Amino acid sequence: MSSAVETTSPRSAEAGHWGTEVRSDVHVAFEARDSGGVEISLESRVAPYYGSAILEQTREVLGELGVKHARVAIHDEGALPFVIAARIEAAARRAGIALGKRSLPEQHPLPPPSHKDRLRRSRLYLPGSEPKYYINASLHAPDGVILDLEDSVHRGEKDAARILVRNTLRTVDFGSCERMVRINQLPLGLEDLAEVVGESPDLILIPKVEEPEQVREVDRMIAEIKERNGIIRSIWIMPILESALGIENAFAVAAASENVAALTIGLEDYTADLGVVKTTEGRESQYARSRVVNAARAAGVQAIDSVFSDVADMDGLRRWGEASRAAGFEGMGCIHPGQIRVIHEAFQPTAIEIEKARKVVAAFEEAQNKGLAVVSLGSKMIDPPVVQRALKLVERAKAMGVIS
Repeated sequence: MSSAVETTSPRSAEAGHWGTEVRSDVHVAFEARDSGGVEISLESRVAPYYGSAILEQTREVLGELGVKHARVAIHDEGALPFVIAARIEAAARRAGIALGKRSLPEQHPLPPPSHKDRLRRSRLYLPGSEPKYYINASLHAPDGVILDLEDSVHRGEKDAARILVRNTLRTVDFGSCERMVRINQLPLGLEDLAEVVGESPDLILIPKVEEPEQVREVDRMIAEIKERNGIIRSIWIMPILESALGIENAFAVAAASENVAALTIGLEDYTADLGVVKTTEGRESQYARSRVVNAARAAGVQAIDSVFSDVADMDGLRRWGEASRAAGFEGMGCIHPGQIRVIHEAFQPTAIEIEKARKVVAAFEEAQNKGLAVVSLGSKMIDPPVVQRALKLVERAKAMGVIS
């Protein structure tokens, strides 16, 4: 069963989920009282093993939230402590209790900061209200994971999802994956930022961007929160263009802040805005995708393609990914772990490309060692743009682990 967003009274509320198809989550029913202390009931399949720990954690979380009198009913479906804490806090806030207070789980050591130009071949979307997807996400080895607060979260669950995402950033080890958060469309997205930026996500995706001022507004708020929390590591921005107006303003959006690391496009909303059908060939979006690539390159940031929505069509995904790379994109989104390997293969330079690039790089280095300004390979003169392209291809091949 899903949680009931509506409260039966201003002093009672629910958060979380339970039921036969739910796992790694917990449902919390919270009722504030004027007296009587804290009364907790627990139903869990793992109660014989972890029941005491769940009850102890519940009391600790309620204490941190300043709750002294309440009746709390917990229906556990195998939730980890960071999920339990998030659901209790969400239920208490919905009941009008503990407003402005937080119960923060112990923080896992932060991974190294993300570089602006790091590999972003794949970014795996994870629904912000579904904790069952989080723990094993890094095992699929995407370049990035997106904790999504926008389209994958029901509008009535936005408040609980941002608390859950905040706790996830604090506690879950995503390995080498870049930790991204897609916030909601502004102005709601500002509430998301207030909750999650303090946990140092590597990158914020802004949906439905049409004007550069939207990027600057997010950038300013991130900077303010970083200053308040003493955060010195970079938090990058990736605007998502999803309308005709957004595409027309692509360069201004990409150049709106030095913290923009990449520019991407959302084709579902874009084609809906045009009033055309989205196809696997992509002819209807060729102009827009070309604009994104050109604008990103002009602004000195990465161009990242949209998702391929048919998770069963791996051949179609491969064709799309290869065409995307040929068009100048450096990566794309994915909505299923099974897409990651195919995407990585599609964005990987071929053996022939690598061999040719290495010859160009070797010729360039030989010319440099000899003090020559002109690079030649055999009987051909190599122009500087060709050298730069070869150097970048070799560096990307090394980053992908294709060559040493």
